[in-house]
Amino acid sequence: MEILVATHNVHKKEEIQQILGERFTVMSLTDYGIHEEIVEDGETFHENALIKAKYCFEKTGKASLGDDSGLVVEALDGRPGIYSARYAGNHDFEKNMSKVLREMEGEKNRKAYFITVMCLVDDSGVHYFEGRVQGNLTAEISGSKGFGYDPIFIPENHAVTFAAMTASEKNMISHRKKAIDRFLTFLNS
Repeated sequence: MEILVATHNVHKKEEIQQILGERFTVMSLTDYGIHEEIVEDGETFHENALIKAKYCFEKTGKASLGDDSGLVVEALDGRPGIYSARYAGNHDFEKNMSKVLREMEGEKNRKAYFITVMCLVDDSGVHYFEGRVQGNLTAEISGSKGFGYDPIFIPENHAVTFAAMTASEKNMISHRKKAIDRFLTFLNS
């Protein structure tokens, strides 16, 4: 089965493909030659995921999966939240991580979570799948794998950041994995 994922992010596409396995072929906007920017002007992860999935379905007629993910930090009143990818500018995660770490200097409450909301739009309608992973922020960058905020996030019951884990270790427990598991349960029901 082919799924169009509303992203140009190669890392996200690869991660989703690894989690879904060989039963699915994950395609991206780039694969379809769709290069217009999808304006994510929703106020929630759910709204942004819907905007992306709906856009792709309307453009291609293919089952489309919109994904909106982010880091939610308790001590920062939920920031960066839906602005995670552009928190300190235009999709520059070095700057984004630096901004979060700067804002967290001296803060004892390091609780945070990653969230993924996936929205499937197909001929049967609109369906949502959410995954979260709780954890804590580090005081400095640790690890070189993964992407986004992975180098500053240690998931609960683990001793290292997502960026210090192998892809398969991360994909066993990640927020995206949890959302995709719910998506697969839906497809198999």
